[in-house]
Amino acid sequence: MSKALSKAKGFKKSRSGTYLSMATTAFGAISVVKQAKKARLESDTLRLIDAAVSAAAIVTGLAILYRELKRLGDDDVLLG
Repeated sequence: MSKALSKAKGFKKSRSGTYLSMATTAFGAISVVKQAKKARLESDTLRLIDAAVSAAAIVTGLAILYRELKRLGDDDVLLG
């Protein structure tokens, strides 16, 4: 396997990959906010609960990614 390919496979475990995962997870919060606003306007309790659960999942996912980012420290795969 080439060195470039092995670096690409390690991207998910890298600092850059973790930042990218955090950004995409946070981007999902936009749809949750829209869903919550729509549920409030329509007084739809079930959709509001769904939005709250989705928001909790996003917060939990970001917390896990942040913990992983702290664990990476200086042993970044892409830096060599």
